[in-house]
Amino acid sequence: MTEQLRSRYDVVVVGGGAAGLSGALMLARARRSVLVVDAGTPRNAPADGVHGLLARDGMPPAELLERGRAEVRGYDGEVTVGEVDAVVREDGGFRVTLADGRDVRARRLLVTTGLVDDLPDLPELRARWGRDVIHCPYCHGWEVRDQAIGVLATGPMSVHQALLFRQWSADVTYFTHTGAPPTEEQAEQLAARGIPVVTGEVVALDVADDRLVGVRLADGTLVRRQAVTVAARMVARAGFLATLGLTAVPHPSGMGEHVPADPTGRTDVPGVWVAGNVTDLAAQVGAAASAGALAGAHINADLITEETRQAVEAYRTGSPW
Repeated sequence: MTEQLRSRYDVVVVGGGAAGLSGALMLARARRSVLVVDAGTPRNAPADGVHGLLARDGMPPAELLERGRAEVRGYDGEVTVGEVDAVVREDGGFRVTLADGRDVRARRLLVTTGLVDDLPDLPELRARWGRDVIHCPYCHGWEVRDQAIGVLATGPMSVHQALLFRQWSADVTYFTHTGAPPTEEQAEQLAARGIPVVTGEVVALDVADDRLVGVRLADGTLVRRQAVTVAARMVARAGFLATLGLTAVPHPSGMGEHVPADPTGRTDVPGVWVAGNVTDLAAQVGAAASAGALAGAHINADLITEETRQAVEAYRTGSPW
C-alpha cells in the first residue's frame, strides 16, 4: 500500500543516504516538518561494511541507514520509499512529484541523491564492484592489504590511484588498458615505487570459485591479481533538477560531473541545497553525513530568516502572523 504523505513540508530531502538522513535529523531536531524520499539504491550497497567512520567502522551499509531512518522518525521526521520524478517552482516553494504519482509541496529542498559510478564495460567487472573490484583505498585498502592489486587505467586519476594503493601493498601493477601511457614523470614515479606498467587492452577479469584470480589481456595473457582498482567516472544523479535550471557540470578534477554549491551546500537556485556525493564526488560516508548536517542547519537558518521577515512585516501592520 502506498504511504500517505502530508500535502506540505518545510523541507523535502531527496535521497536517503548518509547525507540526506543526517540533514533530515538536523532539521527534525529543529522542529521542522521534513520528508525524506529514498529510492533505496545506495551507492555502497555492494560493500560488506562502511569503513573509516568513527564508532561505526565495519557496520553494514544497510544497518547504518536503517538506524538513521529510525533516528529521523524518532523526531517526527518522515521517510518514504520512492523516486522523485519532477520538481517545479510553485507558490514561492516547490512542488515535488514522485514517480508513483504522489506529490507534496516544500519550502526548501535538500538534494542528496549521490552519484552513479560509470564503469568500464568488461565482463565480471560490475558484478564484482565493491568486493574485489574497488575504487577507494580509504574504504577498501585495509581489506586488500598485501594482496596482488591491479590498477586499471580509466582516467586522469589512475596513476594517483596506483600510488595510493602502493601504501597498502608492495605488489601493485598498473594496466594502461585503452588509455594513454603514463607521462615521463608518471612513469618515473611508478618505477620508483616498484609499480610495473602493463600495456595492452584488458578484455576480461578471470574469476574462479567466486574469487578474482587475474586480469586477461587481449592477447590472451593472464596477469594474476587478487583485487582490481578502477577510478570510475562519477556522475551526479541530478536529472530531475533540470526544470529548476540546475544541472550537473564537469568537476574540476576531471573525475566526472557534480552539482556545484557553496561550502554550506547552497546552490545557485534559491531554496535548493545539495550535500554528499551529488556535489562532492570524493566524499566518504562521514564527510557526506557532516555535509548533510551542515546543509540542514543552514536551511533551518534560512527559514528562520524568512519567518522573521514575515513576522516583522506583520508586526508593523498590526496583522496576525
